[in-house]
Amino acid sequence: MKILGIDPGLDRTGWAVLESAPPLPPRLLASGLIHTGAGTPLSKRLLAIFDSVTSVIGENSPDEAAIEEVFFTAGTDTQANTTHARGVILLACEKLSLTPVSYNPGTIKKTLSGNGRAEKAQMQRMVQLILSLDAPPTPDDVADAMAAAICHMRVGPFRAAVARAR
Repeated sequence: MKILGIDPGLDRTGWAVLESAPPLPPRLLASGLIHTGAGTPLSKRLLAIFDSVTSVIGENSPDEAAIEEVFFTAGTDTQANTTHARGVILLACEKLSLTPVSYNPGTIKKTLSGNGRAEKAQMQRMVQLILSLDAPPTPDDVADAMAAAICHMRVGPFRAAVARAR
């Protein structure tokens, strides 16, 4: 099964496609960063994110998607822009019949490290260990996308079982 992980952002959106074939450990198939320029109008930046995510889905054919929820302690402008980016990512998934599952940052951190308040470096190291990478993944947006996909691999089956039991 292929899982697309996404860490949304207007300036930088990280993405990663992982393969899950238990009992084998997860394997990184592809990853990247979608970057939009700060001087570009909002509508053009959102279109670039939409087109890029659509392309990633088309090229990699993921079975499921995990997207990090928006969480901020910073300014409302940053939060609004990230929310816009997340919206076009959700739209791209929907247009291609890929239903994304949302995970908050604390759940992702706790699922991978056991600590819901883990620092970026700790999360990058956990992703490195889980995926048997030579070095911690960078930039952190891509590492966060990998972490979202790993979280979904671990939590998703439980969520699905609970949904079926209802």
